[in-house]
This record gives sequence, C-alpha cells and structure tokens, in this order.
Amino acid sequence: MKHNAGLALSIFVIALGGLSIRAGDAGLGDSFKGPIGLQLYSLRAQFLANGVGATLDKVKAMGIKNVELAGTYNLPAEKFKSMLEERGLVAISGHFPYGRYKTDPDGVAKDAKALGLKYAGCAWIDHKGDFDEATCRDAAAVFNKAGEALAKEGIKFFYHCHGYEFQPYKDGTLFDLLMTESKADKVAFQMDVFWVVFPGQNPAKLLEKYAGRWELVHLKDMKKGLPLGSLKGGTDVKNDVALGTGQLNWGEILPAAAKAGVKYYFIEDESPTSEEQIPVSLKFLETVKF
Repeated sequence: MKHNAGLALSIFVIALGGLSIRAGDAGLGDSFKGPIGLQLYSLRAQFLANGVGATLDKVKAMGIKNVELAGTYNLPAEKFKSMLEERGLVAISGHFPYGRYKTDPDGVAKDAKALGLKYAGCAWIDHKGDFDEATCRDAAAVFNKAGEALAKEGIKFFYHCHGYEFQPYKDGTLFDLLMTESKADKVAFQMDVFWVVFPGQNPAKLLEKYAGRWELVHLKDMKKGLPLGSLKGGTDVKNDVALGTGQLNWGEILPAAAKAGVKYYFIEDESPTSEEQIPVSLKFLETVKF
C-alpha cells in the first residue's frame, strides 16, 4: 500500500486474514514523531515456525516500514533484502556478532552493504564473569576498527548497550570509559532503554550526557515490580511488556531522545507474546503525550 500525504494523519485499519493493515504512519502521533521501526528479533520464533515470507508479511501488516535485522535466517543477504523490498520494508540497521567485528570487520562491512544497511552494530561484548576495564578497552579498540571498515562502505557502526557495562569505574562507570575510548566520528550508540533502567541507570540523563552519540534507540518496557540494579545483562524475556504497560517513564525518555538527536527508534519485544504486544506498543506511541 503506497503512502501519500493525504493519508499521513489518518490511520485506518483493514482486516485481512486476521491481520491488521494500517494506512498512514503506524506508531506516530502528536507527540512521538519517530521514525519507528521493528527489530525483527522480536519475531524470531515466527521466522523459524512460519518462514521468512509469512513473517515479513505480518510485519508489513502491522504498518511497519523500517526494520532492524538480527540475521537473515539462512538466506543469502541479497535474497533477504529482495524479500524486504517486495513488501516495502527498509532495512535501516542490523546486529552482527562481536567475534566477527573482532576478526573480520571487512567481512561484516561487505555483508552490511549487501543488505543495504545504513548502520551495522553489535549488541553484546563477549566476556566472562563481570565486565571489566580490560575487556572494555579491548572492545573500544574493536569498535574503532570496525567503524573505520564500515565507514569505507558508507555505513555507521554502533554499539547497543546491554546493562553489564555500568560496572563502577573511577567516578563513573565502564560505560563512560567505553564512550570516551571510542571515536565519536566512527562509533555511534544505540540505547536499549530496558537495559539502561534494569541496572539502575536513568535513560533521560544518559541521553542528555551523551547527546549526539545516541543515533538509535530500542523501545522496550519492563514488567512492573521487577527489581532494578542487576549488572548481569540478562533477565527472563517474559519481563518484556507492551510499551506503556510497564514501569518505564516514557514521558521523560521520549522527549529526551528527540533532544539528544536520536535518528531511528525500533520496538524490540523479546517476550513470547511479542506478536500480540507489538500492536499495543504501536498504539501507545500514537497516543502518548509529552
């Protein structure tokens, strides 16, 4: 379905095969302007059970245009990109393993280019036990090298925070060290707000502190009552809830993200009920006020 200016402010729903197809800008409203997309990892179970084509059809039916990748489900990059384009989906960014950035950044750059990505990132720094200073410094060096390799292809590298980086360090945290040791012109950051709140940090303050470095954001809400303060970088995926139904302060986070210069937002819902929760999250973003 083609988008045009006359439909930009009108949202209507057409029932088709049990799916909801939106005309207009799903997830955008008077306050939240996006652009919004979906991290396809949210539907990893559906990709495996129903196949790539059927799952991408569901993404399109939700009214989503921009997507972030976490693999291509055993399809060649060119084939996966073609299947996205057939449905009007645009791959903005993608996650690749830390090990590949460490040993083959040029190969990652080649794959990212084949997928047509603007950004290629890393969502986990391999480490044993607690994240420490030596691992942090090594990661910054890996990221700087990856950023240089990707820049040659016109792609920006980013790191997606995951909570374990907030180990105390001097008068701040190891996340601060990672920021200062990585080159601002080669390394951007993606804030996953869940993984900032879970270790006890404040997303709005962190967005302000490093304004200009945050170019992407993962929107993810957290089950009410879940204790905070963990630096392990993991929790039960059932603690992911639809946006607006959990304990995150969106009236503070969303305007702070816009002010900090975030360019792209992606819903990431890792819960087993993500397919039901994603439309609820989109509706929340359309109606949230701040």
